[in-house]
Amino acid sequence: MKSQNFIRRSDMLKCMLCADPVCDKSCPAKLQPSRILRSLWFANEDVAAVSLPADNPCADCSALCESACLRPHEVPIKNLIGRLKTDVAPQLSTALPTHEDRLKTDICGIPLENPFLLSSSVVASTFDMCDRAFTAGWAGASFKTICNFDIHEASPRFSAINGADGSIIGFKNIEQLSDHSVTENMAIFRQLKKKHPTKFILASIMGQNDAEWTELAYTCQENGADAIELNFSCPNMMADGLGSDIGQVPDLVERFTAAAKRRTTIPVLAKLTPNVAVMSPAAEAALRGGADGLAAINTIKSIMGINLNTYVSSPAIQGNSAVGGYSGNAVKPIALRFIAELAKNPALKNLHISGMGGIETWQDGLEFLLLGATSLQVTTAVMQYGYRIIDDLKSGLNYYLHEKGITSVKDIVGRSLPYVSDSTDVLERDSILFPKFTHTTCLGCGRCVIACADGGHQAISLNENRRPVLDGKKCVGCHLCRLVCPTHSISSGTKRIYRRSPSLS
Repeated sequence: MKSQNFIRRSDMLKCMLCADPVCDKSCPAKLQPSRILRSLWFANEDVAAVSLPADNPCADCSALCESACLRPHEVPIKNLIGRLKTDVAPQLSTALPTHEDRLKTDICGIPLENPFLLSSSVVASTFDMCDRAFTAGWAGASFKTICNFDIHEASPRFSAINGADGSIIGFKNIEQLSDHSVTENMAIFRQLKKKHPTKFILASIMGQNDAEWTELAYTCQENGADAIELNFSCPNMMADGLGSDIGQVPDLVERFTAAAKRRTTIPVLAKLTPNVAVMSPAAEAALRGGADGLAAINTIKSIMGINLNTYVSSPAIQGNSAVGGYSGNAVKPIALRFIAELAKNPALKNLHISGMGGIETWQDGLEFLLLGATSLQVTTAVMQYGYRIIDDLKSGLNYYLHEKGITSVKDIVGRSLPYVSDSTDVLERDSILFPKFTHTTCLGCGRCVIACADGGHQAISLNENRRPVLDGKKCVGCHLCRLVCPTHSISSGTKRIYRRSPSLS
């Protein structure tokens, strides 16, 4: 298998991933350039390359797609497709898989077509939305949290931190729970099950007392839910005994889990809050209450950027702002840490783990699987890019498994756990791995020099041709230079240098 991300998002920053894309309509070869570009955006270049015709249809084309683009000639479509043919495809020896059976998994024994579900949020809040998502290929949905509260939403209620390409890195919401009545939501469940009997409905619920937790869980079961997800973690429902307040108190987690289990026979998952130092106490409490699985993480309490004129954070409503839930790709490292904690806890070994928090590409999802999750949930990426991302989530993961010779996605669950340590004491600290400079792609900007001088060990200088030169006597192998290089012209070397004899202890 070749290294992924040979072509990066940075190569196509001007692409807007349009709806009803005009580039497709102008392509003489009917290639659907938008589909190829989307695969590149979502780190799925292998599938894009293998899917191309044997001959490069763009070789003698006048690039009408680039002329038709809403940003004419700013997206190098012809060049990108050409690079897929000349640089990526020759490195691939595995054909596209002919089926998706290896993606099949389950939640507590109940079949899933693939690991990918919508997480409980606005993206899974109506019949029409879930219907379109299921038709697109999502295996199921955790329906937006059902409750008996009188919901009144704020407007606006979203804000974001954007990357240089305009895409959302971090996302904040102050949205609450489902504003449909229980009766209305149960009608949606029945309608979905009738039209999509093989899709998984995970009914997210939140009660105000023991009786409500019991009744809501039972009602959802009777109307077609395949499993129940207990929302113990919504940061936007913070009154006593609600939302994230529950997840921070193990006694409440145990009590309300037991209440939800009282009249149900279908699996019950406890959705836990990341707004704790460690998640295991709440998870073990859920197990004592009878939980069959866990879901993590929910959003993280946050304040998003202060407006320097009004002195409030975004989103601001009538001059006021509030702490809300933070999500998006930026929270993935935090989510992975909690997933690994739960999966490594021997007391929780029999519980299903449904992982979420920053999943945007198939590679993101794979990381959750490798650390112990068996099903995956997505919201923020769907809000930004739409249900269509399921195409690359499924095809990318399927191709990876096929290329590795892995016949079931369940076979990779937890494979990375033996390599995860809670302490840095296990790290080897007696050798140095120098960075490697590729002068042919380096443009001589000197960002590596600046970073090393002001944030490292003053080990890099520029030669007369403005190319980096390493001083091996000063370099400590921190690789800050590699991270800041705009042209990705710095990589890790292959040979470790020992400053002193490795420790024998």
